[in-house]
Amino acid sequence: MQKRNYQKELDKLLESLPKDNKPTLLLHACCAPCSSYTLEYLSRYFRITVFFYNPNISPEEEFTKRAEELRRLISEMPLETPVGLIVAKYDSREFYDAVKGMEDLPEGGERCYVCYKLRLDKTALAAAENGFDYFATTLSISPYKNAQWLNDISEELAEIYSVKALPCDFKKRGGYKRSIELSAQYSLYRQDYCGCVYSRREREVLKAKRSVSAE
Repeated sequence: MQKRNYQKELDKLLESLPKDNKPTLLLHACCAPCSSYTLEYLSRYFRITVFFYNPNISPEEEFTKRAEELRRLISEMPLETPVGLIVAKYDSREFYDAVKGMEDLPEGGERCYVCYKLRLDKTALAAAENGFDYFATTLSISPYKNAQWLNDISEELAEIYSVKALPCDFKKRGGYKRSIELSAQYSLYRQDYCGCVYSRREREVLKAKRSVSAE
């Protein structure tokens, strides 16, 4: 089976959108750096509300820090269309219940798939309940995230909730590089782990190994 090009699919969709009446988009966001390029790009085509729903982030102070940094970015970036922000209530139990039994799996595997689905399900449901035309996530801008999984999950949820999923792989066309440039421009806090306690643990182990090898 030929690998899908989500960027080309998005290009085609964007060309078909009305210019005088932009559709609405509920955009799940994990952090300000990943949102920077995505907002710069999509605000030309959509009226966006950012949805910060991330019960995977640990500890709660990290969740709050990322949410506030995202709020600051939205207030400072000169975007083509004003952007709203919804910060969902923090409840880490939602994440721990979802990944129970997967605590020792490596990053990038089944636990991450379940985490993607948890966050996208909440986003798609909120989009449907509040009358948004589309929903999407900034997660695909990361070279460490599985864009095919994210799109497959989004398309499945689009059928369940009767709301359109935006095809996306925002790392394409220099998107990830641009997010780094914008992060520097706005002095954004860039975390060094995905968010959950397991990714943080794996990152700390990797740091320790590098420190030992450098000695």
